[in-house]
Parts: sequence; C-alpha cells; structure tokens
Amino acid sequence: MKFQTRCVRTGVDKDSSYNSVITPIYPTSTFYWDDLESNRGYDYTRSGNPTRAALEENIASLEGGEACRATSTGMSAITAVMHLFQPGDHIIAGHDIYGGTYRLFHDVYSSWGLKFSFVDMGDAARLGEALTPQTKAIWIETPSNPLLRVVDIAEIAEIAREAGAITVADNTFMSPYLQRPMEHGVDIVMHSTTKYLNGHSDVVGGCIVTRAPEHSERIGYIVNALGVACSPFDAWLVLRGLKTLGPRMEAHQRGAMALAETLAAHPSVEHVYYPGLPSHPQHELARRQQDGFGAMLSFDVAGGRAEAERVLYGVKLFYLAESLGGVESLVSYPETMSHASMTLEARRNAGITEKTIRISVGIEDPEDLVADLREALDRCRT
Repeated sequence: MKFQTRCVRTGVDKDSSYNSVITPIYPTSTFYWDDLESNRGYDYTRSGNPTRAALEENIASLEGGEACRATSTGMSAITAVMHLFQPGDHIIAGHDIYGGTYRLFHDVYSSWGLKFSFVDMGDAARLGEALTPQTKAIWIETPSNPLLRVVDIAEIAEIAREAGAITVADNTFMSPYLQRPMEHGVDIVMHSTTKYLNGHSDVVGGCIVTRAPEHSERIGYIVNALGVACSPFDAWLVLRGLKTLGPRMEAHQRGAMALAETLAAHPSVEHVYYPGLPSHPQHELARRQQDGFGAMLSFDVAGGRAEAERVLYGVKLFYLAESLGGVESLVSYPETMSHASMTLEARRNAGITEKTIRISVGIEDPEDLVADLREALDRCRT
C-alpha cells in the first residue's frame, strides 16, 4: 500500500465482533487469563495493550521498521533509548539539538557515567575527531531544532557503522511522510508523537522504532520495565491523528514556504533558517534525503531582544507557545523557552541568539499567516 493508505488503514481492522472501522480503545488496566498458563495475548496494560499495539503497528509500517514501542512522552522515548547504554559509554550528539534532549544528556545522564560530545554534525571531520573507542551511538537530529541545519544521514550512519556504533535519529521535525531515516541506514528512530504524528495539540506521547530484532526486544523490555508506555487513550488519539498525516504535512509545508519567502524579503529580518529556500546552505542535501522541507522555520530579527519581542507580541494568528506540529501556528522564543535549559554558552555555540524566533506553521490559510507576520514585522521596523 502507498504511504497515505497505510496512514489510514494500518492498525485499524481489530474489531472482529462488530466490524468497527475505527480501532477500539481498550482502557482496561488488566486482562483476565483463560487459565494459569495462557491469556489472549495481553495481561496488564503497562506491558501491552491492543490499542497501543495498533498504533505501534502503524508507525512501524510508516517508518519502515521491524517494531515500534509507543511511550508516554517524547522525552520518555529518549529515556528508554538511553537505557541501551552503560556507564562509560560515549554518545555523540549535535551541538544544536532540542533543549530538552541537551538537558537530559548534559545534566542527567552525564552524572550517571555516560559521556557526551556535542559537535557540529555537518562537519564530517569534526565528527570523526569526536569518535573514541567507547563511542556507542551517534544521535542525529535533522533538521535541527531550532536552526534547521540538515546533516547527511547516510554519511553519519556509515561513520557510525565503521566505528562499531549505532545511529539514533530524532525524526520529529519531519515525520515519516517527509523523511525516513532507516532508508539511509539509521538503526533506531524516535519521535515525539505529540507533534506531527498526532497533529492536534491534544496529547503528549513518544515512540521508538527499531529494525534489528535485538534492539526491538531490548527496547520492549526497557519500556515495560521503566513503566513509560503510552496510555490507551493517548495511543488512540495519535492513531486518529495519523490518518491525516499526509494532507496535513502538505498544508503545513505550503504555509511554511510562503512565510519563509516573505521573511527572506523583509528588511526587518537578518536571516531565515528554512531548508526549502535555495539560500539555505544544505538546500540540495535536504532535496536529496527528504520528500519535502517541513513546516518548521526560524529567523533572526534585525536588532535584538526588544525587536524580537515586538514581533512575538505583535502577531495575532500565532500563539506564543512552545511545542510544534499542531494544526495551529505557534511562535516561540528559544532563548527563554524551548532552549532555556541549555547554558548561555551552549546556546551561543549552537547559533541561538536573542534575535532568534522559531515558528511552527499550522494549516491556516498561508495568505492570512503572511499578512499577520508581515504586519508585525512592519510595526517592528517603525
């Protein structure tokens, strides 16, 4: 089946009693056994639930993996992946990753004995220099958050294989509709399903997709042992959202391109970060490994924080809020919001400044979004 057909139909036909065309919700915490030795495949919802299994089947199909485990949040998905490693193991990650990921790596797991290097992932030489005999994984986030840097997934996967390490890709920004890292050699893919997979800003969740049986088995064990599985109702919401993933992503992208072009031409904007613009330094790479350019963009306003605040407070159709991937457009300030958990030095090394504004483009009419943002920028200029 084609991608959008799988979005709609995978994990759905589960009701043999009444032939429901929508996957049922099983909110039960426990399941009774037929006898002391057998049950119907489920015993306790922390360990497994039919609704969650349907969602996992769907996402694994879309990402091209062998198995998927749905978790309670995107951060719990990252937490579960990190339990694949032992104290003394070394992980390489980008210097411009999501602030919550940086916080977990830098503040939490570093104190548990894991070692991290945060490097410019677009520089293969620098990535190679960061490798050590203890390197067990390279963590890929492309495009990066919030400056939309694109890295060569296949190249990094090859570097990792030669070093005896695995690759883990956070594919939240793109969704499998626009990018499938496993096609480029990645071992494990994770998402915050809160974002594009669900798409309606009404649930938090995460998932981990694996393609090697040993990773699938271990991640399944870890998610159960840690107790970080997704609830049945949240799984049902994400499965519902996935049905419209393709049409939503197309609508998101139309608005993002319109806004990026408007920003690039406006005198109150110093720089636009959007891979869809030919001026983006990794534009051609994005064209090769992505099926589109996504709906996230950032820009640096001319001036400083005062000018950024005028834009942030001046828009009417963009909610001032963190998160991304919903049908409504959001505007945020990484300096005090999504990346506040990074040190000031780390933010500056990543290129995040007081001028930087991040936009998650919804599915509203692009003309309305353009007019609203242009008006806020014009007021900023005057």
